[in-house]
Amino acid sequence: MIIENAGIKGLKSDLAHLDGASEKLGFVRWQWEYYRATYDLKLEDKANKADYFLRINTRAVEGRLESPYAILVIEDTYLGRGTFPHGLDYDSPVPDQIVKVANQKLAELKKQLSE
Repeated sequence: MIIENAGIKGLKSDLAHLDGASEKLGFVRWQWEYYRATYDLKLEDKANKADYFLRINTRAVEGRLESPYAILVIEDTYLGRGTFPHGLDYDSPVPDQIVKVANQKLAELKKQLSE
């Protein structure tokens, strides 16, 4: 599922600030190349024994990701169910409690990036 109303799409941040703010919330920057970075947050649904991932895609609009001063813009934000071995299913229903936690994390990230 694409999260449309998180209020973070289009926000800009330098790489160092985005890395620090997202890391405090539990996100990990797994994939990156010179111009794109993906931040993932694992959310566990212990009742159903399923893992979900909140994924934020970013793109460098100034500089390259090897520099902490590179400016990134947040693109789309997704929430998907983890599949074996390393995929995400964006079409599966997501439990309400997972959506709630995801929205809280996005609101906190928005707050930190706005400071």
